[in-house]
Amino acid sequence: MSIVANVLVALVALLHIYILVLEMFLWRAPLGRKTFNLDQEFADRSAGLAKNQGLYNGFLAAGLVWGLVASDPVGFQAKVFFLVCVFVAGAYGAATVNKRILVVQSVPALLALILVVLSR
Repeated sequence: MSIVANVLVALVALLHIYILVLEMFLWRAPLGRKTFNLDQEFADRSAGLAKNQGLYNGFLAAGLVWGLVASDPVGFQAKVFFLVCVFVAGAYGAATVNKRILVVQSVPALLALILVVLSR
């Protein structure tokens, strides 16, 4: 089960790297505007904020990767901590921005967290 748990952790990390790219580099581009349902004017005005959000998503991904490569108990602790962070960030985003964030971000993190804890 630990292999499946680590695969899910890696997928959550990859998702956050993808979000980093969207928010930091593609926010004003057609893909970024379509993904986040933005018009060009709003995308231009909010690009600085999006880059900041993207950076935070990069930190979440880095923490998950750290958890994957670190030996236990640090690896386990890092995975748990950063998966909880991803879950909470997704729940907050779903409550304040778009319900879809719960499915895209929080559910995968929660599934990975459950498997990480059960595989301990």
